[in-house]
Amino acid sequence: MFDKLRNSFSNVAKSLGERELKEKDIDEILFELEVSLLESDVATEVIDEIKSELKTKLIGSKVDKNKFEEFVKNSLIEIISGLFDSAGTINLMQNITDKKSSPEPYIILFVGINGTGKTTSLAKLAHLLSKSKFSVVIAAADTFRAGAIEQIREHTNRLNLKLVAQNYGSDPAAVARDAVLYAKSHKIDCVLVDTAGRMQTSKNLMEQIAKITNVVKPDFKIFVGDSLAGNDTVNQAKEFHEHVKFDASILTKSDADARGGAALSIVKVTSTPVLYVGVGQEYDDLKPFDKDTFLETVFGSSKTSSTPSLQPKISKPIEQQKDETVEESKEIIEESEEIEEPEPIPEKKQEPESPPEPKPEPKPEPKPEPKPEPKPEPKPEPKPEPKP
Repeated sequence: MFDKLRNSFSNVAKSLGERELKEKDIDEILFELEVSLLESDVATEVIDEIKSELKTKLIGSKVDKNKFEEFVKNSLIEIISGLFDSAGTINLMQNITDKKSSPEPYIILFVGINGTGKTTSLAKLAHLLSKSKFSVVIAAADTFRAGAIEQIREHTNRLNLKLVAQNYGSDPAAVARDAVLYAKSHKIDCVLVDTAGRMQTSKNLMEQIAKITNVVKPDFKIFVGDSLAGNDTVNQAKEFHEHVKFDASILTKSDADARGGAALSIVKVTSTPVLYVGVGQEYDDLKPFDKDTFLETVFGSSKTSSTPSLQPKISKPIEQQKDETVEESKEIIEESEEIEEPEPIPEKKQEPESPPEPKPEPKPEPKPEPKPEPKPEPKPEPKPEPKP
């Protein structure tokens, strides 16, 4: 989200001087911010609040144009971080521990629409509680959807947990009550109640949730939403919170969502925290929601450096500046005296080069003596033939 705002930051920074920022100077930033937040599935009412707070921080301030982008980024991080802080935090494990001394089990009710991963999230939380040494029983109170009981039974078999179930069409409130009675008689710490997924507009099913709440009086109610559904999830959370008053949320498929708008909007609209996020298909893939990780995902870094000062620097009297300059120069001189000068490295004396020895002239090669020509052998004189 923050990357899309950089162009508008640079445009405003170019026009900045020593004057104070006015509303017309930041109109482009506020417009681009609104577009980016809408694309990130942030609810309109949340966008209006963020824009209003950012406008308050910027108008009338003086910011160095080289630090303008950093200032706006830190301001946004502070505003969004404050929205999460206002919803508070909940330590579910501590709440369960505190009730262990009571004869009553700690009851957690799950609500949400179909297809959001509600039953799987319940199984993941049951696994987490078991690893934390809490005993758990699960109530299959979704008696409406075909295959729902078989699905939750598959999870309990894998996790080696007790399941309390009845037939399809049974009263969900009766199933939840049976699970609570079983937990009390067997001194089990937690009861997790799975309910039928329902649209927030289904009046009959929403009344059914209200009946379960009246019968078993859950200690904690969790809304499960799909983080990829964007504003639909926000609207669902808003409707469910009006009917059920849930205490916290679990957002599924968060590993595939880099926008983060659903989490921010649900926290603001319902004033309840996001408790866990689903980050995969395994039972261990349920992680506590971390505000700093969220901010790092959205802005690239949640580490906020000190916000640049909005007030102009107050110039000091000239005499005071001179005195400070003299003091600084004295300190520099004293420091320089303390530093030992390195010993000079003696230079090597260059010896005069001896003249090059004359090269001996090459001796002429002796000419080969001519070989004497061989003398011709004398021919023998013919002997006189004898006379007859």
